Amino acid sequence: MDPMAEIRLTFFQECEEQLAALENGLLAMQEGETDSETVNAVFRAVHSIKGGAGAFKLDALVSFAHVFETALDKVRSGSLAPDADAMKLFLRAADALADLVAASRDGAVEDASPYVAIEEEFNALIGGGPAEEEDEFAGMDFQPIVTAFDEPAPARNRYAIRFRPLRELYAKANEPLALLRELARLGTLESQCDIKNLPFLDTFEPEDSYLSWELQLDTDASLAAVKEVFDFVEGDCDLAIAAQPPAEQAAPVPQEMDITAILRKVREEAPAIAAAAAAAAPAQPEAEAAPKARAVVQPTIRVDLDRVDRLINLVGELVINQAMLTQRVLHSSHVRDREVTSSLEELERLTREIQESVMAIRAQPVRPLFQRMSRIVREVADATAKDVRLRTEGEATEVDKTVVELLADPLTHMIRNAVDHGLESPEQRTAAGKPPEGTVRLAAAHRSGRVIIEVSDDGQGINRPRVLQKAIANGLVPPDAQLSDSEIDNLLFLPGFSTASSVSNISGRGVGMDVVKRSIQALGGRISISSAPGQGSTFTLSLPLTLAVLDGIVVTVDEQVFVIPLTAIVETVKHEPSRIHHLGDHSFVLRVRDVLVPLVDVGAELGVRAPASDLRSGVAILIETANGTRSALLVDNIQDQRQVVIKSLETNYMRVDGIAAATILGDGRVAMILDVDALVGPRHHDWAQAEIPLAKAS
Repeated sequence: MDPMAEIRLTFFQECEEQLAALENGLLAMQEGETDSETVNAVFRAVHSIKGGAGAFKLDALVSFAHVFETALDKVRSGSLAPDADAMKLFLRAADALADLVAASRDGAVEDASPYVAIEEEFNALIGGGPAEEEDEFAGMDFQPIVTAFDEPAPARNRYAIRFRPLRELYAKANEPLALLRELARLGTLESQCDIKNLPFLDTFEPEDSYLSWELQLDTDASLAAVKEVFDFVEGDCDLAIAAQPPAEQAAPVPQEMDITAILRKVREEAPAIAAAAAAAAPAQPEAEAAPKARAVVQPTIRVDLDRVDRLINLVGELVINQAMLTQRVLHSSHVRDREVTSSLEELERLTREIQESVMAIRAQPVRPLFQRMSRIVREVADATAKDVRLRTEGEATEVDKTVVELLADPLTHMIRNAVDHGLESPEQRTAAGKPPEGTVRLAAAHRSGRVIIEVSDDGQGINRPRVLQKAIANGLVPPDAQLSDSEIDNLLFLPGFSTASSVSNISGRGVGMDVVKRSIQALGGRISISSAPGQGSTFTLSLPLTLAVLDGIVVTVDEQVFVIPLTAIVETVKHEPSRIHHLGDHSFVLRVRDVLVPLVDVGAELGVRAPASDLRSGVAILIETANGTRSALLVDNIQDQRQVVIKSLETNYMRVDGIAAATILGDGRVAMILDVDALVGPRHHDWAQAEIPLAKAS
């Protein structure tokens, strides 16, 4: 790849990180966190994007970022209050900046009118006409290497400052001149640039830092205010600040040095400087009085996702082959050899550690995904004239990267529906005694070895009579159908179903929730609904943490081998005929410590064998579903516990109810991984929720 193209690609990758930081900071400001650290983080994100864009001549991006940055600088200085109107503009500007970054990356900046409109709003907000691009070198004629910044101010404090930027400062698009200009605003500043470390051109590295500055500042400001100027570059420079008595006179500082004199001095002193540099590292500046601890930044590398995927696939094959090797050795004559057995156990341990380490590479928090949803909320709220606040929880919850990527579309549909269908208008909410601002909640958490994502709103809830009437009118259910509340709720997932009275840009075409359900099922997950009239609705997604491996219990049913995910298992239960009770012709319940739970014959449910009229043999395994209810699975035998590699059944064959995926065992056989929630089924869930409390009471 061309070096400049590679640098350009890196810039846009870093833009994604800066945009995420920008979004996160603005949302924090919207919640009232307007401390200097938060505001500075937001300013730094826009400033970094602007600086990098300038290097690649992305003029439209630079222009827009500059106006955005100017408004944020007003907030930093306290001359602009980040009230509700300003924050709405900032958030829209962040969305526009993200669009402009994407368009600049693709070379498709065609219509600049949306960005111009926001720039005009910024100009109206901060006052004055169209913002003019600030001359980065205003007042500098490039002949003096020493410049005096004079501003009339009574000098009560004097500070001697030694400032040497590191290469990291420039890599983050920071500019030393901007820092000097900030210092000059505090009082009278004199500066002298040290050029003795400039190398010859044949050894010059554009990304390295060679210049340093000796500064003297006379000001009314405190030491803390002077240090605050360097907050943006803390850790990216060598800095020493020392207070001096006001009467103490420093050596006279020359005000000008001709550029030819500089070049002559460089030529004369370069050999000696090069020799000295080869002999020893340059001396470090003295420690700053009352120093701050430098933040430790963990080094990272960027790796193509294809390479990671290939590594994970190879580790999966390693796990399978390790299981095969173990099984073959144990069935050979070496089964009693302690050394062989010990080596196999060590191999299994190492294989598991490798697998866990590789899987950790793909794990990432859901925060970027959740941040993308905030923009969806703003867009739909504007389109529907509703006042909506998005609240997020569990943003640090880590999930496999593939799961996160495939969740984007389903969550987008659900968020749009929550705002459009779930929340009432401000007038309706006020009439119902609710605050005019509606709330959409997006939460993630780990539960029972799975990731649970909830999308909820505090709106009107599902209008079940209307849903049933619409389903009957569309011919989706018969007119005389008697459906429970959960069955009516699940009508929302039928293809072609919509309760919208008219087609709009948001809804009404009957495409949405059925796509959501199929997408979630393709991930090996499930979706459920709970709703209360007048209080709102909650859609719950239950997803696997990873699509690669899981720990499970290997069981047999009528000579067929299945795997039950270990995360769903509570315990094995002693199987006694006296504990089993009939419910109807082929339904059974199992008494576990004076509590009745549904007993599911796995063989009968999967069609492996005919339903039994009497269950007298086998092993009962108590499992807990994603919604917290318990049931018992009846199998013939338990073989062992092992880690298995997940192979998608739907991708390689087709979707099968009650089966989540497949795996390859150590003996080469294919075993099905059970989807315990689907296997237990809605009828068992409804019974469990309704009957268990009665069983406890009795």
